[in-house]
Amino acid sequence: MAEETTGNRKRQLDRNVVITGLTSFFTDVSSEMIYPLIQAFIAMIMAAQKALLGPVLGIIEGIAESTSSLLKLIAGYYSDRLQKRKAPAIAGYAVSAVSKAALFAASYGWAFVLTSRFLDRVGKGIRTAPRDALISESTPKKLQGRAFGFQRGMDFAGAFLGAIICWFVVQHNIDPVTKNLQDIGAFYTLFAISIIPAAVGVALLFFIREKEHAPDAEKVRPRPNLDLRKYDVNLKLFFLVQLLFTLGNSSNQFLLLKSMELGHHLSTVILMYIAFNLSTALLSPTFGALSDKIGRKKLLIAGYALYAAVYMAFGFIDEPRNRLLWIFWPVYGVYYAMTEGVEKAFVSDIAPADSKATALGYYHTITGIALLPASLIAGVLFSLHPGAPFVFGGALAAIAVAILGVGVRGK
Repeated sequence: MAEETTGNRKRQLDRNVVITGLTSFFTDVSSEMIYPLIQAFIAMIMAAQKALLGPVLGIIEGIAESTSSLLKLIAGYYSDRLQKRKAPAIAGYAVSAVSKAALFAASYGWAFVLTSRFLDRVGKGIRTAPRDALISESTPKKLQGRAFGFQRGMDFAGAFLGAIICWFVVQHNIDPVTKNLQDIGAFYTLFAISIIPAAVGVALLFFIREKEHAPDAEKVRPRPNLDLRKYDVNLKLFFLVQLLFTLGNSSNQFLLLKSMELGHHLSTVILMYIAFNLSTALLSPTFGALSDKIGRKKLLIAGYALYAAVYMAFGFIDEPRNRLLWIFWPVYGVYYAMTEGVEKAFVSDIAPADSKATALGYYHTITGIALLPASLIAGVLFSLHPGAPFVFGGALAAIAVAILGVGVRGK
């Protein structure tokens, strides 16, 4: 458990923060054993329809991610209304755990991959806002960035371990000629193994101690603010920034696909993905704590600017220079470390006290509104030119940086 010394006092992260971090760790071990192979798995299923791979991948990722984000507002509102965080968090993680079962029928068509990703993201939609509100309520104001940074660091530490397991399974089952997986049974082995850490993550949540409310507070349930017009103007502008940024922020599946298009074998691409997760896991707690000291806005501007540069690089790199991806993947992880936990802390700083989960739900939902068109746009652009989605994403990120820098004030 990380500690911080302030004068003569030692501060520890609250037990709820640590438990949710561990749950995130095991859940991402489960998810990331599978995620790097989704595009390769779909490519195998659609071997006779290769031209449709980009659009199909866009449909799957767009529907899955937008569903997740749209549910976060509903889950956040009712979490605030009922003053319950633990139960929806457990339910959400449980749905994600059982979603893996649909993958075993994927040989009958990519619709089963869509079903699995859809259910996995439904689970994420149910759990995220209540979990984030639980973290915020369990943490002093001056340590919010550090707590969210710790949670995101554990997320990506799990992703790092899950991707390593994925790589070893791929190495054991790789075709010596094509250097890619040719046996669908290898995918099913991973799908089966992935259920174990997911179940461990759900079990840990039963040890959370939910915040107790005074008897008087329980008689009259609060009415969280669903009227976006009544939120702080800086929060509304930040939501606009997220909307624009997300329109160009396509699924990481396209980065994996582009890396293979540039001539790297599947096992090599997974190693790059491991490097990305490692850099994010190591740096997320540091940047989260730094945002407590220098402010959220400065880090977010730097992070989005870094994203714009990396995405542009992915757009213009060609096969003779494909070794540069070994640099760009870890740097892409630095962008995640600088922004993901800090964004949530920023929203928590400005959100009304009785609408914290609702505001966090709005944050996720507004990005979700853009996720479906973002992935569909990326799928179409990729089919036209493999570098086009990344140039588009980099340009929108630059616009988002300008609005954030000029229009939004940090707290």
